Amino acid sequence: MSIIHLSAVSSEGPSAAELTAIEQEWPLIAAGLDLLDAEIAFINAGPYASELETRRVRRAERRVLEIGRDLADRATGTEIVA
Repeated sequence: MSIIHLSAVSSEGPSAAELTAIEQEWPLIAAGLDLLDAEIAFINAGPYASELETRRVRRAERRVLEIGRDLADRATGTEIVA
């Protein structure tokens, strides 16, 4: 998995290669946002956090790991069949 590096501020915007890299990593970005939402809800619940909120955080963490693994597998050209 790589981190996307955009060039310094440019009036031209990101290149086609940069946009392609962002598009390929978008599922991981979206999963990270879902995890952040779940964590915020859990923290806001404080001592009243339910088991449902705890499970939501665990599911979101698992999803981030799954997508990260899939992206890493694609980058190395290997496929693991579960």
